[in-house]
Amino acid sequence: MFPITPALAVVTKLLLAMLCGGAIGFERELSRKAAGLRTNVLICMGAALYMIISRQIGGGAPYTDPARLAAQVVTGIGFLGAGVILRARGSVHGLTTAATIFVVGAVGIAAGEGMFAIAVLATILIIFVLVVLRKMERAVVQRRRYFHYALKTGNPEAFLERLLAELAKEHLQLEDFNVRNVANDEHDVRLSVITSLAAHRRLIAALPELGTEVQSSTQPHID
Repeated sequence: MFPITPALAVVTKLLLAMLCGGAIGFERELSRKAAGLRTNVLICMGAALYMIISRQIGGGAPYTDPARLAAQVVTGIGFLGAGVILRARGSVHGLTTAATIFVVGAVGIAAGEGMFAIAVLATILIIFVLVVLRKMERAVVQRRRYFHYALKTGNPEAFLERLLAELAKEHLQLEDFNVRNVANDEHDVRLSVITSLAAHRRLIAALPELGTEVQSSTQPHID
């Protein structure tokens, strides 16, 4: 066994942080998320570097607390996480990406502190959650999707009342609702609902009784 010099220890910590962040970032890149490969690598390495610098500044002297600088890393990562959370059409997106950024920072801190086994184990568990649990989640919720509907009605107030009653039967809530006057007695209505394919079939069958020219589109509801 060759001796581990301080310089070699720093290199090892940074390389491990890069590998752990890269493994998680690769999965995010394949999922086409905002925080992909390079972002997660930089976050993990940055957290590790701050931890290393914190140790070097203290130098093991009494009355020093290396955790203080690490705590500021957590605060900074919180701002990054908030930046990837988006709200659009009544739905919030990016929560899983924000949570991933948060735990990637923790992995980097563990690597920077020399907790190699913890960093590797946490990386494996994070990838398990992002890959395996996502498939399980899709199966449990029966492929819930974001459905958009467009139709025309002459009485939007009565339409909304009947629509809410129909959604209540399916235990659903209205995610988005917009009304636009297109003629004297005609209104263009657009609404969105997050539901399963089975509930969508029942809803699309009921909508022609509430309005005319019913159209629908959909997209996966995945964070």
